[in-house]
Amino acid sequence: MADVPNEAPEHCPGTQSDSAGKASSCAGCPNQSLCSSGATKKPDPGIALVKERLSSVHNKLLVLSGKGGVGKSTITSLISRCLAANNPDRNIGVLDIDICGPSQPRVLGALGERVHKSGSGWSPVYIEDNLSLMSIGFLLDSPSDAVIWRGPKKNEMIRQFLSEVDWGNLDYLILDTPPGTSDEHLSATLYLKDTGITGAIIVTTPPQVALLDVRKEINFCKKVNIPILGVIENMSIFVCPKCKNAAEIFPASTGDAQMMSNELNVEFLGSIPLDPLLARCCDEGRNFLAEFQDSPTISALNKICKRIVQKCEEKKNCLSDSMQNT
Repeated sequence: MADVPNEAPEHCPGTQSDSAGKASSCAGCPNQSLCSSGATKKPDPGIALVKERLSSVHNKLLVLSGKGGVGKSTITSLISRCLAANNPDRNIGVLDIDICGPSQPRVLGALGERVHKSGSGWSPVYIEDNLSLMSIGFLLDSPSDAVIWRGPKKNEMIRQFLSEVDWGNLDYLILDTPPGTSDEHLSATLYLKDTGITGAIIVTTPPQVALLDVRKEINFCKKVNIPILGVIENMSIFVCPKCKNAAEIFPASTGDAQMMSNELNVEFLGSIPLDPLLARCCDEGRNFLAEFQDSPTISALNKICKRIVQKCEEKKNCLSDSMQNT
């Protein structure tokens, strides 16, 4: 593995942590009283570095879900390819911050590519002329290598991705995140807070077990002040590639994603069907949008992406009006 941050001491929660000086592992440390007093907590210089680096990125979108296996990486790749294809004059970047399970190199067909570092930072891998990708998968010696890191080291890796990748001018930077509401999510929120997070796209599937975790993710966004652009229901129905008949594979037992969205006052962006051809394209790194243009999935995706663009433009106009009025 090339050019990754130094290993943090395994016993130390870190001076910036809320548990600094208070954790059981801090007992006996000569710096325990200093850490617990808060004297070591200074503004993270990484926040300013990220703000400077991303000053030319107009929209920052987080793809989130409290539940694993709902297809965040698939949705991220579809949205990024759709935005790039429908807006050839706009530049799209994808940042894979799923440190332990990076999927984007395979899904976007860049498996085996390597990134290069120059004086201006890491250069992302280009999937299309206006679509680029950065992932820890490009820094591993093999796709089967396991990333066995504690929180501080994962956080530092995310900071490096946000502050040291030379994206150039981007219209959209889309962050593919791991499941849950923990280290990676908090780190991304911390480092992006001064750059302005445009919003989060929440991904779910119809079953109640997924909707329960997604409710937690929506609550997380509200607590850390991340605007929610809307909810996408993935694998909503199964569409047969041959006869085009539809069937529910994962029926919602107590209401679907649209009902949940209405209840929680967030916008429902739309549903993506379960399509085996899409799954095959993701496994093989092929461009589903280019190969299956007549698929019902493409029609649903175009509507979703059109609404995402509209909401980003509305947010930008609101911000511009607010600045003019002050």
